[in-house]
Amino acid sequence: MRGINISEKLAQFSEHWSPKTVATINDYDVRLVKVQGEFVRHNHADTDELFLVIDGQLTIRFDDGEVTLGPGELHVVPRGVYHQPISEGETSILLFEPSVTVNTGDAGGELTAERTPL
Repeated sequence: MRGINISEKLAQFSEHWSPKTVATINDYDVRLVKVQGEFVRHNHADTDELFLVIDGQLTIRFDDGEVTLGPGELHVVPRGVYHQPISEGETSILLFEPSVTVNTGDAGGELTAERTPL
């Protein structure tokens, strides 16, 4: 048995906005993603979404404000709340969400990523 080394997993990919599943807990995925720039504004009608910043800085824009997170900080976006992740520089994030969750939620589009185990 061996633990999952997050730094090693992050070193295995370079694309942005394409989450990689590194563990599954019941029906939930632990996903790592590298982000840079602006993502699509979207919501997840049926689930909350946890963002934990590993390195860099992430701003999550909401209709009524925004939250900015640095390394070691997390935020839970409640189900049904429209949000738009933004990062000026490359940022690494851990996401915790149901395995069936699509990264672009209700928005769809070219940034929609398939569930990809790493």
